[in-house]
Amino acid sequence: MDFLITLLPLALFMVLIYFLTIRPQKKRQEEHKNMIQNLSKGDHVVTIGGLHGIVDEQDDVSQTVVIDCEGVYLTFEKRAIARVNSKADTNAHVESLGSNEPNTTDEVE
Repeated sequence: MDFLITLLPLALFMVLIYFLTIRPQKKRQEEHKNMIQNLSKGDHVVTIGGLHGIVDEQDDVSQTVVIDCEGVYLTFEKRAIARVNSKADTNAHVESLGSNEPNTTDEVE
């Protein structure tokens, strides 16, 4: 009986570690896996390096995705996608992000 009482705090500690660290990590991994599987053309994404862009195409065989970053097309592995900011709307146009050119309509004379 003393042996069981001695092991009880250790068992409670292991259960606590499971619920505080292991279980949430597995849940985050499953959510990330579902997010990657549901990527589609036009989704606004952020990579693990902080690069913002729009999914242009994806290859399920090689697990890569091509991202349009204001006219620059870059290829990443799907696991490099950190999050999806907004899903593509198939009926809406992708709005222009504009340019860095100055506005010439407001010229001072």
